[in-house]
Amino acid sequence: MPPPASTEHAKNAAPIVPQTELTLASKVVAITGANRGIGLGIAESCLTNGAAAVYSIDIGEAGDDFNALSKRFPGKLYAITANVTEEETIIAAIDRIISEAGGLHGVVVNAGRTHHKAALDFTKDEITTLFNVNLFGAFFTARAAAKAFIKQGVKGSVVFTASMASYRPNKRVPSAPYGASKAGVRNMTHTLAMEWAQYGIRVNSVSPGLVETAMTYWVPQQPDWEQQLKYYGGIPRLAKVQELGGAYVYLLSDAASYTTSIDIPVNGVIGIC
Repeated sequence: MPPPASTEHAKNAAPIVPQTELTLASKVVAITGANRGIGLGIAESCLTNGAAAVYSIDIGEAGDDFNALSKRFPGKLYAITANVTEEETIIAAIDRIISEAGGLHGVVVNAGRTHHKAALDFTKDEITTLFNVNLFGAFFTARAAAKAFIKQGVKGSVVFTASMASYRPNKRVPSAPYGASKAGVRNMTHTLAMEWAQYGIRVNSVSPGLVETAMTYWVPQQPDWEQQLKYYGGIPRLAKVQELGGAYVYLLSDAASYTTSIDIPVNGVIGIC
């Protein structure tokens, strides 16, 4: 009796050579919402670790920080305008990247919005805006990336930006819709990883805690912030955006070739999201 087809295929398949070096050399990476903030920090980490090119897909204009990073890495950092809530603009942006750069190997689904207020005070429009960007936009971006990887025959990597708020609420700044949207992102990570493994596409997420950005400027200005840090424990400060980068670089790299369907929390202030 002949061996099962799967056994025969395994015998004839090319041997797997694990990548042990953590590098993004020769890779083209797209990051939504990378004109500033966490996304720009991820872009810097990718470029520092050898990425051939990084494209920011953002609805806003690139500012001074983006331009300064572009000067540090001439010919490697680009900005494309698109709206993640409109799937056709994301598809067009990815097509343009592949046309210009000759390929696409990783996509960081990072664009998001936050809004903190009591659940009883949220308006329908505020909730809709959060879900449109954080959930629908994330899904549209990931799906456009997967289709591009499959068309290219690339074993690509999708990395979502989730949040520690997807694990537990922050009683000082509650936001049920935001936390729910990011919990949805983590579930999406696991489900898409399961669906797309057959194409060699890996899907993971990173959950930042409190990060020093324009959206969190008010956190250390609270009069009892020092007391909060003593109460919550951990590293007594907010993270720099670049400190998140290592998690993303790992998940985008070939060193993570057997890593899929996981979330990496990056949360130095242990007891607070």
